[in-house]
Amino acid sequence: MPEWRPKTLTNSVRAALADVSIDAGEGAPKIHEDWGEKGLTPIERVFGWNSFEVLAFKTGNPDRPVNAIPPSAIAYCQLRFVVGTDPHDIVPALRRHLEKHGFGDIEVVPAREVIMNATRLDPDNPWAKFAARSLEDTAGTKPHILPNLGGSLPNEVFTDILGLPTVWVPHSYAACSQHLAPVVREGLRLMTGLFWDLGAQGRPA
Repeated sequence: MPEWRPKTLTNSVRAALADVSIDAGEGAPKIHEDWGEKGLTPIERVFGWNSFEVLAFKTGNPDRPVNAIPPSAIAYCQLRFVVGTDPHDIVPALRRHLEKHGFGDIEVVPAREVIMNATRLDPDNPWAKFAARSLEDTAGTKPHILPNLGGSLPNEVFTDILGLPTVWVPHSYAACSQHLAPVVREGLRLMTGLFWDLGAQGRPA
């Protein structure tokens, strides 16, 4: 569906993602090379593209299966979307797609009415570059720059309503156990350095 295929995978986003790798740790499943949109790298598919997922699916009676086509089925799905996708057209676009291909009898019901818009600060933005330099100076290693968040957060309040640039600094890495002592200690160093540089250098130009 063209409505579900964003046109916002810019050169600056691709350049930022070129240095990113996914390592969830020993024993973690690896992303299949053929998964997702053709022509994109695995990293671009995860962080720069929309992803449709079937959360749960039920048809027939699992407790008493019979050799017949079930009369009904239900699936709970979600679309993890990035900037460039109209959140209010996600469900209508799916309805149009199903009707176009002869499946107009399938009912599509939104799970909830509250939708959080996707947000993104261009990796070439002065604030993004300032934060990246500061974190690299403090940590001694180059940080991975992700163009957008991977979760549902009301960041649009800052970007769309207040018109502010936003930079998120996760204090973790792909294989971490969230906020254990070594990660917290590093996070304190990084944020102290970031605020120090902001006070010493002022607003980035």
